[in-house]
Amino acid sequence: MSLQADKWIRRMAKECKMIEPFEEKLVREVNGEKVVSYGLSSYGYDLRVADEFKVFTNFHNTLVDPKNFNANALMTVSGPFCIIPPNSFALAKSVEYFRIPRNILTLCIGKSTYARCGIIVNVTPFEPEWEGYVTLEISNTTPLPAKIYANEGLAQVLFYQGAEVCEVSYADRKGKYMKQKEITLPVAG
Repeated sequence: MSLQADKWIRRMAKECKMIEPFEEKLVREVNGEKVVSYGLSSYGYDLRVADEFKVFTNFHNTLVDPKNFNANALMTVSGPFCIIPPNSFALAKSVEYFRIPRNILTLCIGKSTYARCGIIVNVTPFEPEWEGYVTLEISNTTPLPAKIYANEGLAQVLFYQGAEVCEVSYADRKGKYMKQKEITLPVAG
């Protein structure tokens, strides 16, 4: 990138609506209360987690099968936070909507504040020309319940610019997770 990374991200957010809503600086406090930071950082963007979660439960004794996913394996939780049971998993979505340019690939990794508590955030790359709300995968690797705060930072998005635009983009392939609006469950194929 010819510009400093933070200036490039700011420009792309404004000109291409790459990130909406967009926080132009790292937010660490809201109304005098400390929060898990979110917004523009030095080389990326710290996204927020929305206030709806789908937490895995074994109430229906369901098998988790990515080719035949049973939504009964999940319980919906909404509110200012979510408690993920010990050694369990939840799905959520980002507050921000992303539109990735054709010459950009992103990687999304968990924030160190949560990682140091045994919370692992796994998100697959945002491919060139993918757009939508990000479905976030949150694992509690500890033997204790874990608290996740809605509308606060959860993961950092890192942007990589290709030397050329890709030959076939996610939009060209009509990717199955294109323009997702809600927490999106696994889709085989």
